[in-house]
Parts: sequence; C-alpha cells; structure tokens
Amino acid sequence: MGCFFMKINKTDKIIPIYENMSLKKVKFNKRNNDKDGIEISEKAKDYQFALSKLKEVPEMRMEKVNKIKKEIESGTYNVEGKEIVDKMYEYIDFHKRI
Repeated sequence: MGCFFMKINKTDKIIPIYENMSLKKVKFNKRNNDKDGIEISEKAKDYQFALSKLKEVPEMRMEKVNKIKKEIESGTYNVEGKEIVDKMYEYIDFHKRI
C-alpha cells in the first residue's frame, strides 16, 4: 500500500486571506452619536392642537343652559322638529370627519 499525497497550489495567496479575516474588526466611530428620534406629521400636530383647545372649552355653556331652562319654565321654549333632525344629522359620523 502506498501513501498518496495531494499538493494544493497557490496556498501562499489563500492563507493571508484567512489571516486577514481574523484581524478585521468593526471600528466604531465615537464621534457618530446619532440618536433615535421621532418626527410628528403636520396632521398629527393639528389634531393635537385641536384636542388641546377642545379640552379648554367648558363641558356646558351655562349661559345657554340657563336661558333654555327659563324658556322651558315660562313655556316659551319652542323648537322645530326640523332643527332637531338637522342637529342629529350634523353629528352622525362626526368622529370619522375629524
């Protein structure tokens, strides 16, 4: 039985590649301190502004409530059905229009 030897040519070019792979490391740039951030769209800013203004409006306009209360007590309060229906339609899907 004989021994067989295999000769690989040009090993002088392959070995440095593997040696360089172990030497290559990621270098971090210490001056590059990019931080995460967010950017708010104009539509979101408008919505936020409108929401803050809405919170400032009192829940009930007491002068209007007192006026209607006096009209009801005196029997002079009269509202047409059409006005009621118009107001109801005005608020249908209001949240979708915002």
